[in-house]
Amino acid sequence: MANILVVDDEPKMTSLICGALEDAGHRVATTTRPAEALRLIESHSFDIVITDLSMPEISGMQVLEKALEKEGTEVIMITAFGSIESAVRAMKKGAADYLLKPFALDELELQVARLVEKQHLRSLSGHYEQEARRQVAVFVGSAPTIRAVVDMIEKVAPTDATVLISGRSGTGKEVAARMIHDRSRRAAQPFIAVNCAALTETLLESELFGHEKGAFTGAVARKRGRFELAQGGTIFLDEIGEMSPGLQSKLLRVIEERQLVRVGGVDQVDIDVRVIAATNRDLRSMIEKGRFREDLYFRLNVFPIRLPDLNERPEDIVPLAEHFLAEKGYPERTIPPEVAHLLESYDWPGNIRELRNVIERATILAGGEPLTPEDFSLPVDDSPLTVPASSMAAAGLPAAERQIIMDAIERARGNKTEAARLLKISRRRLYSRMKVHGIKP
Repeated sequence: MANILVVDDEPKMTSLICGALEDAGHRVATTTRPAEALRLIESHSFDIVITDLSMPEISGMQVLEKALEKEGTEVIMITAFGSIESAVRAMKKGAADYLLKPFALDELELQVARLVEKQHLRSLSGHYEQEARRQVAVFVGSAPTIRAVVDMIEKVAPTDATVLISGRSGTGKEVAARMIHDRSRRAAQPFIAVNCAALTETLLESELFGHEKGAFTGAVARKRGRFELAQGGTIFLDEIGEMSPGLQSKLLRVIEERQLVRVGGVDQVDIDVRVIAATNRDLRSMIEKGRFREDLYFRLNVFPIRLPDLNERPEDIVPLAEHFLAEKGYPERTIPPEVAHLLESYDWPGNIRELRNVIERATILAGGEPLTPEDFSLPVDDSPLTVPASSMAAAGLPAAERQIIMDAIERARGNKTEAARLLKISRRRLYSRMKVHGIKP
């Protein structure tokens, strides 16, 4: 069943079409005045608009343009034989189909049924896409640092609190945002992600808040922004630290008032959207330098979540690598011990994103065979720990190395970065050796 608007200046034609479509189970509104049709399209949501092409004062082309401003609306043009070229032009502009007068009503019913099926499939596609995203919106691993993050996500997700996710590039900030959305009461509604670093200030404003027809060169029709598209759901503002100060002020107003004005418009549009923001920048430092608004920071930082670097969760490196192998459908999905040692001895400055890329490259080189160290090209810190000869003689090399690590951690009062500095090795290597010796992080 569809909501349909029929526009024709001939009352008999609108009556016939209305009767046939209502008998087919659709909800139908009709008008013989094109000007009223424009008002109806503006104020109501129609799945399908059926309009005559040639009408006095306002043409069917104008009705078409107005209808196409509404996302998802399909238009069928009705035209006389002599205007078939105009009908073709209408289809090039976005009309779904056209009918030549005189036409059989069952032909129109068939076209409507096809469009209803098309809209249904489009809706299913969006649903399945959202379900697919939900399946991958999880953190792989069991490190205490990531378990603490998951625990925070579980606590904040059922609320409507604004969340600020911080962490270096590649740590999984969008995954965290999707997890919050998927576990919230808004899970059935849209999750809309925006990369604030990818667009100029003018384009980003239009992308976020939408624009009216004629607002700027190229604005040929009204466009709803990402906030409107996320209505009832969640908007994820990634790289929020890259947003210009001027746009920060407008964003703050939208978040606080739950209303926006499209670029080039004057009407207030009410919104019901949860905001999740993310950054890899130090926003406090940016505030001190006058590059980020303090009031916006406090408005976003209602519930902060920091994602750990991959080298802060060393026990998750191999499980993540095996997850990526399974994700790609690679035949050999187990990481051999020599490869595990190699992966665990690297610092991963690019975090999880780098690990994924490294695994993908290695699978290409391995060609379906088990992975070997030769399939990787990672700079590894293999410098040995300094073990006094007396300690080696007394307890053996493994026990002596374990004691040296324990002593360094104690001297550093538990600070792993400082302990690694004392041992003159990388923090990544320290965690690796701690794991070998069964020393808890």
